[in-house]
Amino acid sequence: MALQVAVGEQGDWVVLRVSGEMDLLASPVLRQRVHDAVAEGRRSLVLDLSDVFFCDSSGVGVLITTRRLMRSCRGRLRLILPAQGAVDGSHVNRVLAALGVRRLFEVYPDAESAVDDSAAPLTA
Repeated sequence: MALQVAVGEQGDWVVLRVSGEMDLLASPVLRQRVHDAVAEGRRSLVLDLSDVFFCDSSGVGVLITTRRLMRSCRGRLRLILPAQGAVDGSHVNRVLAALGVRRLFEVYPDAESAVDDSAAPLTA
């Protein structure tokens, strides 16, 4: 399944809804969407990874690079990784946890809480 990225807005937040596979061939698509949002002056970004079925090291690399980019421009990055996303549990959540980088991200269960500044992120 090819990677698809739908761009939306919720308040001050740009929400990128990602679905499919984040692999070597598809990850540049997400990287470009992130760069486009930042180039437009957007500094609050949510990556909804609920419908990502596969993520390899290049996908993780895009997430880490996005985190670094958002920090360098004093922006905010939040991920949506619901416990039951992408069929039977979030594949991305499991990959990030296995690599020990899950704790680097602010993670929320859904878009409503991700764009709510009073909502607390999920614990790692």
